[in-house]
Amino acid sequence: MATISWGTLKSLLIFFGPILLPKAISYYRSIRSAPQHPGLGVRPLPALAFRGISILATTAVVFLIASLPVFAPENVFARTQSRLQIPTDVLFTRLSALRPLSSDGVDGALRAKFVNLESRLLYLQFGPSVLADCPFCASDEPRSYLYYALPSLLGPHLVNLGALSLATSLPVSGPDGARWRSLAAIAAALGAVLDVYVTSAYNYQLNARAARLGELDMFFWSSRAWRGVLLASLDVVVAGLVYLSSTRRAFARPPSPASRVEAATRQLLANKSRLNAVGIVKNTAIRDEELRGRAQAYWQHEGRLMREVMEERDVLEGVNDALQNRINIQDITHDADVYATNVLPPVPHQDKDKDKDKAPATTVG
Repeated sequence: MATISWGTLKSLLIFFGPILLPKAISYYRSIRSAPQHPGLGVRPLPALAFRGISILATTAVVFLIASLPVFAPENVFARTQSRLQIPTDVLFTRLSALRPLSSDGVDGALRAKFVNLESRLLYLQFGPSVLADCPFCASDEPRSYLYYALPSLLGPHLVNLGALSLATSLPVSGPDGARWRSLAAIAAALGAVLDVYVTSAYNYQLNARAARLGELDMFFWSSRAWRGVLLASLDVVVAGLVYLSSTRRAFARPPSPASRVEAATRQLLANKSRLNAVGIVKNTAIRDEELRGRAQAYWQHEGRLMREVMEERDVLEGVNDALQNRINIQDITHDADVYATNVLPPVPHQDKDKDKDKAPATTVG
């Protein structure tokens, strides 16, 4: 990769710092404040979030595999162990000893372009396909190769942006993944801009002074490998954020007031339905003579059984020990009074004066 000077890095920090620093502070505060909200305990990974994480993990693995040297385009100088200043005929003679040459394909185009050192330097910067296939590029206009290489540079970033958008969409990963959609898109766009900037700012003339193969900077191949690793790292980071937020281990957001009201209403309706069902069953059992007899027989049997159990010595000793040492009857009585007061509405007191006014007047005879 190209060496970035401290001035360039400082300029990037000045430009992107005001954008990224507030977001980092807000995320840190959300991590610190998440455990303070009630009802936000750790939960299992939701199915929708698992689907989004699976897409991101698969994309990361694909990028890592694609960045391996075995899938990279051939580097004729590394393949033949030749220095950059080797004569063209000698270079392709060595290459023909390793594999058959294609005179009409990339090999023929590279052989025609390798007549000067400038083309070889651009080969190390942009790779074989750009140098061989560009119809309008010339070695005296190095920027033309950059323009032709832009689609191949941005292609992996666009693919990764599509995967991130899909994995963080609301139908795929739910609200826990959709909250990271904007951040993932911004990070993917910044990565693409940074990749284009590093490629355009690379000083390919540094390789002109390399006398041996080991001194060459194979920029195209090293940047290709780093590009796959960084894109995979971005996917892993976003997947980690989705996992932490969906399981409420971090970045947990308290539910909105509307959501809490809706949940409470839903719970009340469910309890009302259960109470109605219990009332129907109880009413049916009371109206039916056979069921009523079975219920009475059951409770008579339960009462007799409990009396027999409570008459045993061990049970009596255990109950007495619990009442004297482990159970505070006064606290239980107080809690029961508070519960009854909250459940049962207070009985309104009638005004005695009003009762006297409403009483019928007696006639003194």
